[in-house]
Amino acid sequence: MDWQRSLRSRLAARHGPKKSEQELKDEEMELFTKYYMEWKGERKSGNTSYMNIPRFYYRLPAEDEILLQKLREESRAVFLQRKSRELLDNEELQNLWFLLDKHQTSPMIGEEAMINYENFLKVGEKAGPKCKQFFTAKIFAKLLHNDPYGRISIMQFFNYVMRKVWLHQTRIGLSLYDVAGQGYLRESDLENYILELIPTLPQLDGLEKSFYSFYVCTAVRKFFFFLDPLRTGKIKIQDILACSFLDDLLELRDEELSKESQETNWFSAPSALRVYGQYLNLDKDHNGMLSKEELSRYGTGTLTNIFLDRVFQECLTYDGEMDYKTYLDFVLALENRKEPAALQYIFKLLDIENKGYLNVFSLNYFFRAIQEQMKIHGQEPVSFQDVKDEIFDMVKPKDPYKISLQDLINSSQGDTVTSILIDLNGFWTYENREVLVASDNDNTADVEDT
Repeated sequence: MDWQRSLRSRLAARHGPKKSEQELKDEEMELFTKYYMEWKGERKSGNTSYMNIPRFYYRLPAEDEILLQKLREESRAVFLQRKSRELLDNEELQNLWFLLDKHQTSPMIGEEAMINYENFLKVGEKAGPKCKQFFTAKIFAKLLHNDPYGRISIMQFFNYVMRKVWLHQTRIGLSLYDVAGQGYLRESDLENYILELIPTLPQLDGLEKSFYSFYVCTAVRKFFFFLDPLRTGKIKIQDILACSFLDDLLELRDEELSKESQETNWFSAPSALRVYGQYLNLDKDHNGMLSKEELSRYGTGTLTNIFLDRVFQECLTYDGEMDYKTYLDFVLALENRKEPAALQYIFKLLDIENKGYLNVFSLNYFFRAIQEQMKIHGQEPVSFQDVKDEIFDMVKPKDPYKISLQDLINSSQGDTVTSILIDLNGFWTYENREVLVASDNDNTADVEDT
């Protein structure tokens, strides 16, 4: 049996003494490190483009890193000041207008001064380095319309420059309130911006200082209701600049703003006082909040109880009562029912099963309340089947049995559909639309005859 002994001795020599678990782990890590470094070396030798990628992430300072926070704030302030100095000031804008007027190209079109591309470039050379960005072929082509001589309007070009300068000034002004420095404003940031803007708006001179906080709340809610549909609590500065709300707000700088314009401008003093006055009138117990019963008198007082129940189920309330901020969202939704953000607000209330669509059950659930109100007022209830068919015909949803929010928006009939389901007065207006149109036509004819 010598061969057996010999085999055993060879196997023992090959395996050696048994290794501990820690030694096996160390060996495994050593081999992994070896193979990984070899693999990484091959990647480096094969493709080094990753070395040219610039750094794109910079960690924000933590709350306890006070020195880094101060440094960041100061550097942002210096950056914004530098950007502000790069903009054209009033004197430079006047000089630009003088140069454009001096280089206008005949003939004039009526009273409209024009300029061709050759003179356009000459003005660009004389206007200085700050104006260089505006004197490009792309901008000239953008403003070129149907002039037979290939010219653009001097006034249109100057207004374009003014608009760009205003946008950059406003962007810088808003960025000063961007505490996080991430390109968006939180609710408190926008409140501070509007509060400090009030003294610069002549149309708000008559506001009592005690009303400032309510005015600011009223103004800020419009921005957040329409520009923050996901309710993240912040709005991109780009979105603020892109929408018309800031134009409406800054329109209040015009001392001669017409009464009609003030009434249609959400940010005007009469409009803010109207909304706040309505809130106070509804608040019968004067506790600063609105109960469901108090809110039921909103508008014409014909909103259905089922709809109001849904409002208090879905919206933020305090001990079952609504505060002014929540009321503002409610008003913005009902006064702007054609807008996607308003339809999204109402759709959420109508979608009682949280399925993301309205079916026959949902429509019937809300329309039953309309039928009950009609009985109370001594009217013959309309058949739900007829109304259901009309709603589906108006919306034309992709799925013939379900109406999604996008279907409602795409149909351009969202305001009509929601009015039919939540408001007796809205349903009555829809049901008698032909009579109302005929009555309007008769009144117009009477006016023309006189």
